[in-house]
Amino acid sequence: MPEYFALVPAAGSGSRFGGELPKQYSLLAGKPLIHHALATLCASADIETVFVVLAPDDAHWNRHDWSSFGGKLQPLFCGGRTRAESVLNGLLASELEPDDWVLVHDAARPCLSQAQLARLINELKDDEVGGILAVPVADTLKRADAAGRIARTESREGLWQAQTPQMFRAGLLAQALQQANGVTDEASAVEALGLHPKLVESETSNFKVTYAQDLKLAELLLQKRQGKI
Repeated sequence: MPEYFALVPAAGSGSRFGGELPKQYSLLAGKPLIHHALATLCASADIETVFVVLAPDDAHWNRHDWSSFGGKLQPLFCGGRTRAESVLNGLLASELEPDDWVLVHDAARPCLSQAQLARLINELKDDEVGGILAVPVADTLKRADAAGRIARTESREGLWQAQTPQMFRAGLLAQALQQANGVTDEASAVEALGLHPKLVESETSNFKVTYAQDLKLAELLLQKRQGKI
């Protein structure tokens, strides 16, 4: 039977975020931002191991205490220059079976819930391709011209905003990433093979922390979930 594994690429610096530390180590509710994503993944009974792909010269990981995750958490110091390189390097280093499921999750999505994670696994466990968490686009979309003015309004019909985790078979994902060029997520690489990943509806609470001010919203959501507000 195929098993389930998680992989968190965390070799980047988060240039848009700013600050002295790489984004994944910025504090959120007293812990590194990445801690919250790892906690959700490690708490899932379905997931065997959570691999964290770090830069080879990461100087911050060992400054933190990860003992609460036990043996379920495994750091891999093999990150690449891009997300795709880091995920591929992590897949190769982890030596998973081709049919094993891999859930790739952003280090900067701290508010993933157990319910969202379970929904993804349950809806995709028998799927031939795999898929991603996503939400339908709700806002009106504007196309800009070169002068920064509205050129036209784009239809949002059928448009979804991609989230993570993105869940695919290890062998398929490795093949897709080895052939991909300039992709920004795992689903794009799989799409380039001519396949059609499934969209599993999520919630906007599973947002990605991009800017420093996003930490405040993330902390409020975590506190509400823990019953502290």
